[in-house]
Amino acid sequence: MDDGLRVALKRIKPRVRELRAYTLRSERAPIKVNQNENPFDAPERIKREALRRFERRAWSRYPDFVPVELRRKLAAFAGWDEEGIIVGNGSNELIQATMMVTLGEGRRALLSEPTFALYRQIATVLGADVLSVPLTERLTFDVAALRRAIEREDPDLTIICSPNNPTGGVIEEDDLVRLLEKASGLIVVDEAYFEFAERSAANLLRAHPNLIVFRTFSKAMAMAGWRVGYALAAPEIAREIGKAVLPYNLNAFSQIAAEVALEMYDAELLPLVQALIRERERLFEALQEISGLSPVPSKANFILVRSRIEPRRVYDELLRRGILIRDVSGYPMLADCFRVSVGRPEENDLLIEALREIFARS
Repeated sequence: MDDGLRVALKRIKPRVRELRAYTLRSERAPIKVNQNENPFDAPERIKREALRRFERRAWSRYPDFVPVELRRKLAAFAGWDEEGIIVGNGSNELIQATMMVTLGEGRRALLSEPTFALYRQIATVLGADVLSVPLTERLTFDVAALRRAIEREDPDLTIICSPNNPTGGVIEEDDLVRLLEKASGLIVVDEAYFEFAERSAANLLRAHPNLIVFRTFSKAMAMAGWRVGYALAAPEIAREIGKAVLPYNLNAFSQIAAEVALEMYDAELLPLVQALIRERERLFEALQEISGLSPVPSKANFILVRSRIEPRRVYDELLRRGILIRDVSGYPMLADCFRVSVGRPEENDLLIEALREIFARS
């Protein structure tokens, strides 16, 4: 390594240099069930209406500094105050902003792991101490252990992903209330997949001002390509988080597309969510019938699967058949696991048949 580069790298925080970057393998396949995307895509009516509205807008003008109309529609959709809604360039931006205003040297973040790897990565970059409570052997939330950790460590920020990625489990409302009552710090519930669970923690916001709820348009709303997310919090908390969000963070087209998706959710998107839930249950039952596989019950749009065969081999075998899944064996507690997103019926049929062939030969 060049001496000048070596000297320059020393200015990067040591804990950052030690981190493994959040990455995703770049393979492609006709059937892509590795990123928890919505397999049905946004309906044509939503696309056409968003494009029609955007055609009338000048490209030379900045997007709205405060997306007032989008926040108004989100308030109606989520049943929460406009002043307590922050809109972001995907929910990841809002996760980062929340951590930026709460975490740093000498601050603590509490996670229930295995979970979405980005939480630990951002907290570590910010210099926080990251505390971890493992899931139970059944990969459910260990609420008693979380309560003990909150009592003992008094974390500034606790993050609960529900449904949890990559395991698909949810935290029960009564258990969440007990954590909220015990914590003096903030508790975030990341609800990226809440539509598929048909439940939400948002109804607890008024009674618990230390609660923040993250949501995204990337999953049920079928808009992963346009990067829209939002957070629900007490207006006073939302105001502080907003200080870490960059100006004009959400582009004009994303604002318009999100407004249209909300307007048409019941008619266009909800039927697709319901169809995906049905496919999730069908896929789960089919995976249960394959000897050597043990799917974990899920309330998301994906299923974690324990495998008798090494997950990397399953990944490679499926890729040769044109099917791309996610190998999650590098996560704690998941050394024998892979994850599959719920695809369209015909995609799920091909996945099931391929797995039957692979495990019949092993």
